[in-house]
Amino acid sequence: MLTAAVSVALTAAGVAVAGLRAYRRRFLSATRWFAVALVPLGLYLTGLFPVARTIGDELADWATKLVFDPRVWTGIALLGVSAGLLAATRWAGRRGAVAGGSESRPAAAGPAPAKPAVAPAAGTPAAGPAPKRAEEAVRAEQGRAGKPGKAAKAGKGDSGLDEFADIEEILRRRGL
Repeated sequence: MLTAAVSVALTAAGVAVAGLRAYRRRFLSATRWFAVALVPLGLYLTGLFPVARTIGDELADWATKLVFDPRVWTGIALLGVSAGLLAATRWAGRRGAVAGGSESRPAAAGPAPAKPAVAPAAGTPAAGPAPKRAEEAVRAEQGRAGKPGKAAKAGKGDSGLDEFADIEEILRRRGL
């Protein structure tokens, strides 16, 4: 019965503090206080206070054994060595990745290619002389057929740049 009274009192005090925070227009803080205030009554109503007491008793027993039992100190030493080894391997792994780590990676097949293996997207400008070639193809097509894009529609000379050349020509006319 005492546990119920203490739980209700703690919850009421927390709700009162939350109400004061809300009155001062600190709504985020008021919400946090309200959330924490609900914990004691929630623990009581779910029956978790006896569990918490059992956990507290076990922690107290462990703490007394910590002081007097050499087996516990051996376990703590082993946990410390384990944590130290994990930290050292993590540090060494990061240091090896920054330094290069050439022995863990295979050598490259050769020098990097001059041109990228993937064509640039339609919205991105192509690097190097590729736009000039597209412009030359459009001019040559205009000279032969009289209209731009006629060869692309007919399927002649489809090098993959004809559609981009038409789009580029339209954008150039509009000043984009």
